[in-house]
Amino acid sequence: MEREAEIDLARRLMAGETEAFDSFVENFRAKIFHYSWLMCGQREDAEEVAQDTLLKVFESFDQLREPEKIRPWVFRIAKTACLMKRRKSLFAPSHELSLDEPLLHPEIPDRCGLPDAQAIQSEIKDAIERAIAGLPEIYRSVVLLRDMEELSTEDTAQILEVTEDTVKTRLRRARVALREKLETQGGRDGAR
Repeated sequence: MEREAEIDLARRLMAGETEAFDSFVENFRAKIFHYSWLMCGQREDAEEVAQDTLLKVFESFDQLREPEKIRPWVFRIAKTACLMKRRKSLFAPSHELSLDEPLLHPEIPDRCGLPDAQAIQSEIKDAIERAIAGLPEIYRSVVLLRDMEELSTEDTAQILEVTEDTVKTRLRRARVALREKLETQGGRDGAR
């Protein structure tokens, strides 16, 4: 659903139109689930976070002041729900990677000329999602919000409660780390 349609849904809900509820849930449930799954790392946690997020959104809808900010507002709530879930989760990682590790690596090789493009696209998508899921949380959240959900740097900074410069730095480091992970996977696949 386009951004304008999301804004229209937000306006309708703010005006008290209960008919917009189903469309809103249908639009945002998959996005929140996808974000939560990659953030939390477990399907069970992601399902719970998506439900908790939608519930909190509707409980707090009267706090939304700008319908144009519906997407960042929803993802801010999802981020908080995900953090709370991770703190309680049996699946939470025992440690996070250090921010001080160097992340300098070459580009991902070009594989555009291979046959069976649809299967390759699916494999690439799966590899990217695995690589994103393997990032430390602070990088994963920035990539999901900026690159997957296409939120602005400003909105991402507000959601994550950091500066725009921090978002830019984390995004740059995350992209380098993703390239490294994908190169490693590509090298492994190429050795078969």
